Amino acid sequence: MPHLKIIHACGAVALALGCSIQAAAQTAAYPTRAVRVVIPYPPGGGNDIIGRIVADDLGKRLGQQAIVDNRSGGSTAIGAEHVARSAPDGYTLLITSHTTYALLPNLRPKLGYDPQRDFEPVSLLATQSFALAVHPSLPVKSVKQIIDLARARPGQLSFSSAGGGTGTHFSGEQFRVLANLDMLHVPYKGGNAAITSVLSGETTMTFASLSALSPFVTTGKLRIIAVTSAKRSPLDPKIPTIAESGLKGYEMTPWYGLTAPRGTPAAIVDRLNAAVVAAIQSQETRDRMMKVGYEPAGSTPQQLAEYIRSELARYAKLIKIIGFAEQ
Repeated sequence: MPHLKIIHACGAVALALGCSIQAAAQTAAYPTRAVRVVIPYPPGGGNDIIGRIVADDLGKRLGQQAIVDNRSGGSTAIGAEHVARSAPDGYTLLITSHTTYALLPNLRPKLGYDPQRDFEPVSLLATQSFALAVHPSLPVKSVKQIIDLARARPGQLSFSSAGGGTGTHFSGEQFRVLANLDMLHVPYKGGNAAITSVLSGETTMTFASLSALSPFVTTGKLRIIAVTSAKRSPLDPKIPTIAESGLKGYEMTPWYGLTAPRGTPAAIVDRLNAAVVAAIQSQETRDRMMKVGYEPAGSTPQQLAEYIRSELARYAKLIKIIGFAEQ
């Protein structure tokens, strides 16, 4: 019997060693098949645009196709939860915004994922500006004029968003609270639907990415009043910020990051990081990003982890100050 135990023990060690060698070989060969990039928003919005730019270049650098998988719903929670529960093998990735990593976790105590516990940070991708846009028929061309009109018509003006608890919703609530306005929030399923609501007259204004608004501004169907970021956007430096237009303390600077499920081998995370950073540093990808209003970023996995921690804390304070609650 003692000899049998020794044989069993040796067999277990050999099996574990064999599995370890096999796993190491698979990691070294990564990737050997297509990589799925989950974007927790519908097609066409700002997150989808940046996600597809990154996925396209990432696939080329990895030597495998990077397939975009739009899994919208739950203000990004559905897609994020799906990735958090996926196998940590580098074949399911998440490209999403501050909404997923910093805003929702402060709003939903029973959220189905933890932004720090359930993901391996890969790289910060980019930052951008949201913009406040109105229908051209609305008699306003400045932030001051919108505030004056809203105060003259309490409860009559409305703003649309990409969904309750999203960054565009938070943008509108910040505006409403800091300006002390009586305005209605109307949530939609995605940024395109929120923009369409302004085009059709269902809502008065919206907060959306400059890239998503651009086609409608170019054709005169929408008018941009100001951007939400702390500084003017490089896409159109002539557009003022909301803060410099008189609403001091206002800021909403969207950012986007790439993560993998927790437990993804460090070698795979490093491989992904190297590919993404190389993509962001390439002039072609930088030009594609900046053309639609993004400022390329790039970071180490550790820098993104620290950024997520700091943003979680920052949004917690802002939410407390303005009394923001998901609707």
